[in-house]
Amino acid sequence: MRKFFHRFHSKSDAIRHHRWLKPFAGWLHHPDLWHLHRRSVAGGVAVGLFCGMIPGPIQMISAVLLAVLLRVNLPLAAVVTAYTNPFTIVPLYLLAYELGRFVLGVSNSIVAEPPPFPAMHWDSWAGALWQWMAALGKPLLLGLPLLALSLSLAGYLLVRIVWRLAVVWRWRARANRYAQKKAPGSKKGPGAMS
Repeated sequence: MRKFFHRFHSKSDAIRHHRWLKPFAGWLHHPDLWHLHRRSVAGGVAVGLFCGMIPGPIQMISAVLLAVLLRVNLPLAAVVTAYTNPFTIVPLYLLAYELGRFVLGVSNSIVAEPPPFPAMHWDSWAGALWQWMAALGKPLLLGLPLLALSLSLAGYLLVRIVWRLAVVWRWRARANRYAQKKAPGSKKGPGAMS
């Protein structure tokens, strides 16, 4: 996976040295913003999952700002926000509404009908989404940050666990290869005679 992302490392240099971003160059040169290690990647995923639940078009901007502030992987944080899009936003917001309703102890409330996003024109979905969110009220207002925090924590822990398991698996595979080379009767190297 590291090899896959290393191809994009030279692009990060171009981003950091872009003329429009020169005023922010001091903040963008921190190595944790661009390197792939367990804490930076897990933090980038967590920031992206959290900021993905922010309503409106500022998800990516807020993810970049939080990534710089928390010094986690910036490109990953920005890309992960894409899990919320016109196809997934309604189910996620309904889940946030239900979570807020559960925490508030509200029962038998009427859920406003979501707008028909696939049938809408691209320039009118943001306004329709805002009106729908306003109709959902307090349960949604409480449920959004709770769901964002829950997704963020789950993403962070999942990345840390998977990363750790991958490292342990590589250590064991390396130890097995080493043990096979040292075993009696095995070839000692490429020039060993049979």
